[in-house]
Amino acid sequence: MDTCKCASSWTPASFVETTVEALKRQLGDDKVILGLSGGVDSSVTAVLLHKAIGNNLYGIFVDHGLLRKHEFEEVLASYQDMGLNVKGVDAKAHFYDALKGITDPEQKRKAIGRTFIEVFDREANAIQDVKWLAQGTIYPDVIESASDKPAQTIKSHHNVGGLPDYMKLKIVEPLRELYKNEVRTVGVALGMKEEMLLRHPFPGPGLGIRILGEVTPEKVRIIQDADYVFISELRKAGLYQQVWQAAAILLPVRTVGVTGDERTYENSVVLRAVNSVDGMTADWVQLPYDFLAHVSNEIIKHVEGVNRVVYDISAKPPATIEWE
Repeated sequence: MDTCKCASSWTPASFVETTVEALKRQLGDDKVILGLSGGVDSSVTAVLLHKAIGNNLYGIFVDHGLLRKHEFEEVLASYQDMGLNVKGVDAKAHFYDALKGITDPEQKRKAIGRTFIEVFDREANAIQDVKWLAQGTIYPDVIESASDKPAQTIKSHHNVGGLPDYMKLKIVEPLRELYKNEVRTVGVALGMKEEMLLRHPFPGPGLGIRILGEVTPEKVRIIQDADYVFISELRKAGLYQQVWQAAAILLPVRTVGVTGDERTYENSVVLRAVNSVDGMTADWVQLPYDFLAHVSNEIIKHVEGVNRVVYDISAKPPATIEWE
Protein backbone atom coordinates (compact mmCIF):
# COMPACT_ATOMS: atom_id res chain seq x y z
CA MET A 1 0.00 0.00 0.00
CA ASP A 2 2.87 2.39 0.87
CA THR A 3 4.65 1.65 -2.40
CA CYS A 4 1.63 1.96 -4.71
CA LYS A 5 -0.10 4.69 -2.65
CA CYS A 6 -3.34 2.72 -2.96
CA ALA A 7 -5.92 2.13 -0.25
CA SER A 8 -6.75 -1.54 0.43
CA SER A 9 -10.46 -0.89 0.09
CA TRP A 10 -11.40 -3.78 -2.23
CA THR A 11 -13.39 -6.51 -0.54
CA PRO A 12 -15.68 -9.21 -1.99
CA ALA A 13 -18.67 -7.53 -0.35
CA SER A 14 -17.79 -4.13 -1.78
CA PHE A 15 -17.28 -5.70 -5.22
CA VAL A 16 -20.73 -7.30 -5.05
CA GLU A 17 -22.36 -4.04 -3.99
CA THR A 18 -20.70 -1.85 -6.62
CA THR A 19 -21.06 -4.44 -9.41
CA VAL A 20 -24.75 -5.06 -8.76
CA GLU A 21 -25.43 -1.30 -8.78
CA ALA A 22 -23.40 -0.90 -11.98
CA LEU A 23 -25.30 -3.77 -13.63
CA LYS A 24 -28.64 -2.21 -12.67
CA ARG A 25 -27.59 1.07 -14.30
CA GLN A 26 -26.11 -0.62 -17.36
CA LEU A 27 -28.91 -3.10 -18.05
CA GLY A 28 -32.02 -1.38 -16.72
CA ASP A 29 -35.04 -3.44 -17.76
CA ASP A 30 -33.21 -5.15 -20.63
CA LYS A 31 -33.27 -8.91 -21.01
CA VAL A 32 -29.96 -10.79 -20.78
CA ILE A 33 -29.05 -14.33 -21.79
CA LEU A 34 -26.18 -16.17 -20.13
CA GLY A 35 -24.57 -19.45 -21.03
CA LEU A 36 -24.17 -21.50 -17.89
CA SER A 37 -21.58 -24.26 -17.70
CA GLY A 38 -21.83 -25.45 -14.11
CA GLY A 39 -18.45 -23.89 -13.36
CA VAL A 40 -17.62 -21.26 -10.79
CA ASP A 41 -17.23 -18.35 -13.23
CA SER A 42 -20.56 -18.65 -15.04
CA SER A 43 -22.39 -19.54 -11.81
CA VAL A 44 -21.10 -16.48 -9.94
CA THR A 45 -21.91 -14.36 -12.99
CA ALA A 46 -25.46 -15.72 -12.93
CA VAL A 47 -26.01 -14.95 -9.25
CA LEU A 48 -24.62 -11.42 -9.64
CA LEU A 49 -26.91 -10.75 -12.58
CA HIS A 50 -29.91 -12.34 -10.87
CA LYS A 51 -29.29 -10.06 -7.88
CA ALA A 52 -29.28 -7.07 -10.24
CA ILE A 53 -32.06 -7.87 -12.73
CA GLY A 54 -33.95 -10.90 -11.38
CA ASN A 55 -35.85 -12.95 -13.96
CA ASN A 56 -34.75 -10.66 -16.77
CA LEU A 57 -31.73 -12.94 -16.74
CA TYR A 58 -32.38 -15.97 -18.97
CA GLY A 59 -29.84 -18.67 -18.21
CA ILE A 60 -29.17 -21.30 -20.87
CA PHE A 61 -27.36 -24.47 -19.82
CA VAL A 62 -26.31 -26.37 -22.92
CA ASP A 63 -25.52 -30.06 -22.87
CA HIS A 64 -22.91 -30.15 -25.62
CA GLY A 65 -22.18 -33.80 -24.93
CA LEU A 66 -18.77 -32.87 -23.52
CA LEU A 67 -19.66 -32.48 -19.84
CA ARG A 68 -18.64 -34.77 -17.00
CA LYS A 69 -20.71 -37.88 -16.33
CA HIS A 70 -24.17 -37.00 -14.88
CA GLU A 71 -23.16 -33.32 -14.77
CA PHE A 72 -25.94 -31.89 -16.91
CA GLU A 73 -28.78 -33.30 -14.80
CA GLU A 74 -27.13 -32.57 -11.44
CA VAL A 75 -26.06 -29.01 -12.21
CA LEU A 76 -29.38 -28.06 -13.85
CA ALA A 77 -31.17 -29.18 -10.67
CA SER A 78 -28.77 -27.09 -8.56
CA TYR A 79 -29.45 -23.96 -10.64
CA GLN A 80 -33.18 -24.42 -10.33
CA ASP A 81 -32.83 -24.90 -6.55
CA MET A 82 -31.00 -21.55 -6.45
CA GLY A 83 -34.03 -19.85 -7.98
CA LEU A 84 -32.29 -18.98 -11.24
CA ASN A 85 -34.29 -18.70 -14.45
CA VAL A 86 -32.50 -21.46 -16.39
CA LYS A 87 -33.37 -23.59 -19.41
CA GLY A 88 -31.55 -26.85 -20.18
CA VAL A 89 -30.83 -27.51 -23.85
CA ASP A 90 -29.84 -30.92 -25.25
CA ALA A 91 -27.54 -30.16 -28.18
CA LYS A 92 -25.22 -33.18 -28.07
CA ALA A 93 -25.90 -34.35 -31.63
CA HIS A 94 -25.37 -30.83 -32.99
CA PHE A 95 -21.91 -30.56 -31.38
CA TYR A 96 -20.81 -34.07 -32.35
CA ASP A 97 -21.71 -33.32 -35.96
CA ALA A 98 -19.71 -30.06 -35.84
CA LEU A 99 -16.65 -31.89 -34.48
CA LYS A 100 -16.59 -34.73 -37.00
CA GLY A 101 -13.20 -35.14 -38.63
CA ILE A 102 -11.52 -32.31 -36.67
CA THR A 103 -8.26 -33.15 -34.87
CA ASP A 104 -6.48 -29.77 -34.50
CA PRO A 105 -6.93 -28.32 -30.97
CA GLU A 106 -7.63 -24.74 -32.09
CA GLN A 107 -10.05 -25.89 -34.76
CA LYS A 108 -11.91 -27.95 -32.17
CA ARG A 109 -12.15 -24.94 -29.84
CA LYS A 110 -13.42 -22.79 -32.69
CA ALA A 111 -15.93 -25.41 -33.81
CA ILE A 112 -17.28 -25.70 -30.26
CA GLY A 113 -17.41 -21.91 -29.89
CA ARG A 114 -19.13 -21.50 -33.26
CA THR A 115 -21.70 -24.15 -32.39
CA PHE A 116 -22.33 -22.47 -29.05
CA ILE A 117 -23.08 -19.27 -30.96
CA GLU A 118 -25.52 -21.13 -33.22
CA VAL A 119 -27.32 -22.66 -30.23
CA PHE A 120 -27.45 -19.31 -28.47
CA ASP A 121 -28.77 -17.57 -31.54
CA ARG A 122 -31.57 -20.12 -31.75
CA GLU A 123 -32.37 -19.84 -28.04
CA ALA A 124 -32.12 -16.04 -28.06
CA ASN A 125 -34.61 -15.87 -30.91
CA ALA A 126 -37.04 -17.85 -28.78
CA ILE A 127 -36.99 -15.02 -26.21
CA GLN A 128 -38.40 -11.69 -27.29
CA ASP A 129 -36.32 -8.51 -27.07
CA VAL A 130 -33.07 -9.93 -25.69
CA LYS A 131 -30.36 -7.25 -25.89
CA TRP A 132 -27.38 -8.65 -23.96
CA LEU A 133 -25.23 -11.76 -23.79
CA ALA A 134 -23.53 -12.17 -20.40
CA GLN A 135 -20.30 -14.15 -20.16
CA GLY A 136 -18.25 -15.50 -17.26
CA THR A 137 -14.97 -14.23 -18.70
CA ILE A 138 -12.23 -13.79 -16.08
CA TYR A 139 -8.85 -12.09 -16.36
CA PRO A 140 -6.73 -15.18 -17.22
CA ASP A 141 -9.10 -15.83 -20.16
CA VAL A 142 -8.41 -12.31 -21.42
CA ILE A 143 -4.63 -12.69 -21.03
CA GLU A 144 -4.45 -16.10 -22.70
CA SER A 145 -6.58 -14.91 -25.61
CA ALA A 146 -4.65 -11.68 -26.19
CA SER A 147 -3.63 -11.14 -29.80
CA ASP A 148 -1.74 -7.87 -29.47
CA LYS A 149 1.95 -7.89 -28.60
CA PRO A 150 3.66 -8.17 -26.17
CA ALA A 151 1.02 -10.74 -25.15
CA GLN A 152 1.00 -13.82 -27.37
CA THR A 153 -2.15 -15.83 -27.96
CA ILE A 154 -1.86 -19.10 -26.02
CA LYS A 155 -5.28 -20.45 -26.92
CA SER A 156 -8.66 -19.17 -27.97
CA HIS A 157 -11.49 -19.04 -25.43
CA HIS A 158 -15.07 -19.55 -26.55
CA ASN A 159 -16.23 -16.84 -24.12
CA VAL A 160 -13.76 -14.13 -25.10
CA GLY A 161 -14.15 -11.77 -28.01
CA GLY A 162 -16.87 -10.43 -30.24
CA LEU A 163 -19.99 -12.02 -31.61
CA PRO A 164 -21.10 -12.28 -35.23
CA ASP A 165 -23.02 -9.21 -36.38
CA TYR A 166 -26.21 -11.17 -36.99
CA MET A 167 -26.66 -11.85 -33.27
CA LYS A 168 -27.17 -8.15 -32.52
CA LEU A 169 -26.33 -8.66 -28.85
CA LYS A 170 -24.14 -6.55 -26.58
CA ILE A 171 -21.73 -8.27 -24.17
CA VAL A 172 -21.64 -7.87 -20.39
CA GLU A 173 -18.76 -9.45 -18.44
CA PRO A 174 -18.92 -8.56 -14.73
CA LEU A 175 -15.96 -10.78 -13.74
CA ARG A 176 -13.59 -9.74 -16.51
CA GLU A 177 -11.02 -8.14 -14.17
CA LEU A 178 -10.98 -10.90 -11.54
CA TYR A 179 -8.81 -13.97 -11.04
CA LYS A 180 -10.30 -17.38 -10.20
CA ASN A 181 -9.54 -17.14 -6.47
CA GLU A 182 -11.22 -13.72 -6.35
CA VAL A 183 -14.30 -15.08 -8.13
CA ARG A 184 -14.66 -17.72 -5.41
CA THR A 185 -14.49 -15.11 -2.64
CA VAL A 186 -17.17 -13.11 -4.43
CA GLY A 187 -19.32 -16.25 -4.54
CA VAL A 188 -18.92 -16.63 -0.78
CA ALA A 189 -20.03 -13.01 -0.33
CA LEU A 190 -23.10 -13.82 -2.46
CA GLY A 191 -24.00 -16.68 -0.14
CA MET A 192 -23.48 -19.42 -2.73
CA LYS A 193 -23.09 -23.05 -1.63
CA GLU A 194 -19.61 -24.37 -0.99
CA GLU A 195 -20.01 -27.43 -3.23
CA MET A 196 -20.49 -25.17 -6.25
CA LEU A 197 -17.76 -22.66 -5.36
CA LEU A 198 -15.18 -25.33 -4.55
CA ARG A 199 -15.68 -27.28 -7.77
CA HIS A 200 -12.53 -27.67 -9.79
CA PRO A 201 -12.26 -25.42 -12.85
CA PHE A 202 -13.64 -27.02 -16.01
CA PRO A 203 -12.90 -25.72 -19.51
CA GLY A 204 -15.66 -24.22 -21.62
CA PRO A 205 -14.99 -26.67 -24.48
CA GLY A 206 -15.27 -29.43 -21.89
CA LEU A 207 -14.04 -32.91 -22.69
CA GLY A 208 -13.59 -31.83 -26.30
CA ILE A 209 -10.09 -30.62 -25.39
CA ARG A 210 -9.43 -33.59 -23.10
CA ILE A 211 -9.87 -36.00 -26.01
CA LEU A 212 -6.78 -35.63 -28.15
CA GLY A 213 -7.68 -36.08 -31.80
CA GLU A 214 -11.19 -36.44 -33.21
CA VAL A 215 -14.10 -36.34 -30.78
CA THR A 216 -16.62 -39.18 -31.05
CA PRO A 217 -19.45 -40.31 -28.74
CA GLU A 218 -17.51 -43.49 -27.89
CA LYS A 219 -14.42 -41.52 -26.88
CA VAL A 220 -16.61 -39.22 -24.79
CA ARG A 221 -18.02 -42.29 -23.03
CA ILE A 222 -14.52 -43.58 -22.24
CA ILE A 223 -13.20 -40.30 -20.84
CA GLN A 224 -16.40 -39.58 -18.90
CA ASP A 225 -16.09 -42.95 -17.18
CA ALA A 226 -12.36 -42.55 -16.47
CA ASP A 227 -12.84 -39.00 -15.20
CA TYR A 228 -15.73 -40.15 -12.98
CA VAL A 229 -13.51 -42.77 -11.32
CA PHE A 230 -10.66 -40.27 -10.79
CA ILE A 231 -12.81 -37.50 -9.30
CA SER A 232 -14.83 -39.92 -7.17
CA GLU A 233 -11.69 -41.48 -5.72
CA LEU A 234 -10.19 -38.04 -4.98
CA ARG A 235 -13.33 -37.24 -2.96
CA LYS A 236 -13.33 -40.59 -1.15
CA ALA A 237 -9.66 -40.16 -0.18
CA GLY A 238 -10.22 -36.60 1.08
CA LEU A 239 -7.88 -35.27 -1.61
CA TYR A 240 -10.32 -33.33 -3.79
CA GLN A 241 -9.90 -30.01 -1.95
CA GLN A 242 -6.12 -30.47 -1.86
CA VAL A 243 -6.11 -30.25 -5.66
CA TRP A 244 -6.95 -27.10 -7.65
CA GLN A 245 -7.88 -28.96 -10.83
CA ALA A 246 -7.95 -32.62 -11.79
CA ALA A 247 -8.72 -34.20 -15.12
CA ALA A 248 -8.49 -37.35 -17.17
CA ILE A 249 -7.24 -37.02 -20.75
CA LEU A 250 -7.73 -39.57 -23.53
CA LEU A 251 -4.68 -40.03 -25.72
CA PRO A 252 -4.88 -40.90 -29.42
CA VAL A 253 -2.68 -43.89 -28.59
CA ARG A 254 -3.52 -47.55 -28.21
CA THR A 255 -1.20 -49.91 -26.39
CA VAL A 256 -0.81 -53.64 -25.88
CA GLY A 257 -1.96 -55.06 -22.56
CA VAL A 258 -2.96 -58.32 -20.94
CA THR A 259 -6.32 -59.16 -19.36
CA GLY A 260 -6.46 -62.66 -17.93
CA ASP A 261 -4.81 -64.83 -20.55
CA GLU A 262 -5.77 -62.56 -23.45
CA ARG A 263 -3.81 -59.87 -25.24
CA THR A 264 -5.57 -56.48 -25.46
CA TYR A 265 -4.99 -53.46 -27.64
CA GLU A 266 -6.81 -50.57 -25.99
CA ASN A 267 -6.68 -46.86 -25.14
CA SER A 268 -4.36 -44.91 -22.84
CA VAL A 269 -5.57 -42.36 -20.29
CA VAL A 270 -3.55 -39.60 -18.65
CA LEU A 271 -4.39 -38.34 -15.17
CA ARG A 272 -3.61 -34.67 -14.49
CA ALA A 273 -3.78 -32.92 -11.10
CA VAL A 274 -2.40 -29.43 -10.48
CA ASN A 275 -2.36 -26.75 -7.83
CA SER A 276 -2.62 -23.07 -8.74
CA VAL A 277 -3.83 -19.75 -7.37
CA ASP A 278 -5.11 -18.03 -10.50
CA GLY A 279 -4.53 -20.45 -13.38
CA MET A 280 -1.66 -18.41 -14.82
CA THR A 281 0.93 -20.79 -13.36
CA ALA A 282 0.48 -24.27 -11.92
CA ASP A 283 2.47 -27.18 -10.52
CA TRP A 284 1.61 -30.85 -10.58
CA VAL A 285 0.36 -32.42 -7.36
CA GLN A 286 2.41 -35.22 -5.81
CA LEU A 287 -0.53 -37.53 -5.14
CA PRO A 288 0.35 -40.59 -3.02
CA TYR A 289 1.65 -43.56 -4.98
CA ASP A 290 -0.81 -45.95 -3.37
CA PHE A 291 -3.68 -43.64 -4.35
CA LEU A 292 -2.50 -43.44 -7.97
CA ALA A 293 -2.08 -47.22 -8.09
CA HIS A 294 -5.62 -47.68 -6.77
CA VAL A 295 -7.11 -45.22 -9.29
CA SER A 296 -5.23 -46.86 -12.16
CA ASN A 297 -6.55 -50.28 -11.17
CA GLU A 298 -10.10 -48.96 -10.82
CA ILE A 299 -10.05 -47.28 -14.24
CA ILE A 300 -8.60 -50.29 -16.03
CA LYS A 301 -11.03 -52.62 -14.22
CA HIS A 302 -14.20 -50.58 -14.75
CA VAL A 303 -13.70 -48.48 -17.90
CA GLU A 304 -14.15 -50.56 -21.00
CA GLY A 305 -11.58 -49.69 -23.67
CA VAL A 306 -8.70 -48.60 -21.38
CA ASN A 307 -5.68 -50.75 -20.52
CA ARG A 308 -3.07 -48.15 -19.53
CA VAL A 309 -3.05 -45.15 -17.15
CA VAL A 310 -0.20 -42.63 -16.80
CA TYR A 311 0.30 -39.52 -14.62
CA ASP A 312 1.30 -36.08 -15.91
CA ILE A 313 4.15 -34.45 -13.92
CA SER A 314 4.50 -31.25 -15.99
CA ALA A 315 4.26 -27.72 -14.56
CA LYS A 316 2.77 -24.61 -16.20
CA PRO A 317 4.87 -23.18 -17.73
CA PRO A 318 6.19 -24.77 -19.89
CA ALA A 319 3.12 -27.02 -20.19
CA THR A 320 -0.45 -25.73 -19.99
CA ILE A 321 -2.95 -27.12 -17.50
CA GLU A 322 -5.12 -28.59 -20.24
CA TRP A 323 -3.49 -30.72 -22.92
CA GLU A 324 -5.18 -28.81 -25.76
